[in-house]
Amino acid sequence: MVKTLHETPAGIDADLLRRFDVAGPRYTSYPTADRFVEAFGETEYIQALEQRKAMVGGSAPLSVYVHIPFCESVCYYCACNKVITKHHERAGEYLVALRKELALTLRHLDRQPQVSQLHFGGGSPTFLNDGELEALMADLRQAFRLQPTAEVSIEVDPRTVNAERLAHLRKIGFNRLSFGVQDFDPEVQKAVHRIQSHDSVVSLMKEARALGFESINVDLIYGLPLQTPTSFARTVAQVSALKPDRIALYGYAHLPQRFKPQRRIDAAELPQAADKIQMLAGAIGGFLSNGYSYIGMDHFALSTDSLAVAKRQGRLHRNFQGYSTQPDCDLIGLGVSSIGRVGATYSQSVKTLPEYYDALRQDELPVTRGLALNRDDLVRRAVIMALMCQGRVEFESIELAHLVDFKRYFAPELERLRALSETGMVELEDGAIQVTALGWYFVRAVAMVFDRYLQADQQRARFSRII
Repeated sequence: MVKTLHETPAGIDADLLRRFDVAGPRYTSYPTADRFVEAFGETEYIQALEQRKAMVGGSAPLSVYVHIPFCESVCYYCACNKVITKHHERAGEYLVALRKELALTLRHLDRQPQVSQLHFGGGSPTFLNDGELEALMADLRQAFRLQPTAEVSIEVDPRTVNAERLAHLRKIGFNRLSFGVQDFDPEVQKAVHRIQSHDSVVSLMKEARALGFESINVDLIYGLPLQTPTSFARTVAQVSALKPDRIALYGYAHLPQRFKPQRRIDAAELPQAADKIQMLAGAIGGFLSNGYSYIGMDHFALSTDSLAVAKRQGRLHRNFQGYSTQPDCDLIGLGVSSIGRVGATYSQSVKTLPEYYDALRQDELPVTRGLALNRDDLVRRAVIMALMCQGRVEFESIELAHLVDFKRYFAPELERLRALSETGMVELEDGAIQVTALGWYFVRAVAMVFDRYLQADQQRARFSRII
């Protein structure tokens, strides 16, 4: 029987948070994107698309992700694939290439496949003007059949929109918004080069609700320069008062050797580990006391939100955009650096605009790397996603689906889990693994036990820390 994960963070304290402040994957996929190989390219991706067309045709809905890389100004903390420019005419060339990629992709899909999720990310998708966004949406509607209940979402930089622009987004079909807020403290905003007033976000939130957007998300980051537990508690209170439907709370990972903009951050201004842990603990308590449910990893939702309902009913799913209510489905990635999943394969496009444009000029899909999952990858993916989404793994379901003896196949992993069971994070039953209410806050650490690649090399510096 599936057990309900309680909402209260009983047992969480600074010592426990500190103990599990280790680097690890976010598991929006397994294997994770750092395991993709260049041996997987356009040919392999096309084979996966053709196999999907032969096997499922138009019967199974798709998820579609569109990457718009442009931003007008750089945010120093950012680790996204982006192009900083004030020359908006550059968007025109990119949209021509994007339409070419869409046309090449459609050659290998069933005619007008159904889409249950469409997401615009970046960069800043609202870098595109209203006309460009409307034309791109028209192209996508011609290429795909958006289901009447499709989630159509866009990431919004509050500095790039006003009431009129929000109305236009709603008019052309977007029904979900994600506002990048990060922090409301003016000094923190200056330190990361992202200044936006609290009042402006309040106004946009009110307008979005009036326009009938079905869900509004707010992104926050803790661990930024000049943040303190006291200052971040103010931001948590301000966001809670706005009552967004969902909140994504990320820990800042300072990796200036990998992400050039982060070199502009003064490391001496970053909060100490103890303060960062206090910010997280305070945010968890603050959101829970204001009517939010803890969904998992770094996501919160109002108890009435569909994501919270899905969690209570054991219907959570996870994809490259994070937790979702949508059933597991193939994902088509469009745009520079976009990631896709088709069948038992993952793929990623080239990361620079020159490479992207060059491939499409040669009538080639711009896939540069990916992975064809083997049998071990598939069984471990099933276990990890069950842990990340339901907080429980039934041995029998894995055995029937993958024809393995669970206890024998995962004997080393079950032994490692005993240490976590002693902390109260998991319960090891005779035929199941149950993540406890306490363990749900550290579910990434539980999933990492089953990551064969991670256990093999122990090189975790490439990942963000759990806390």
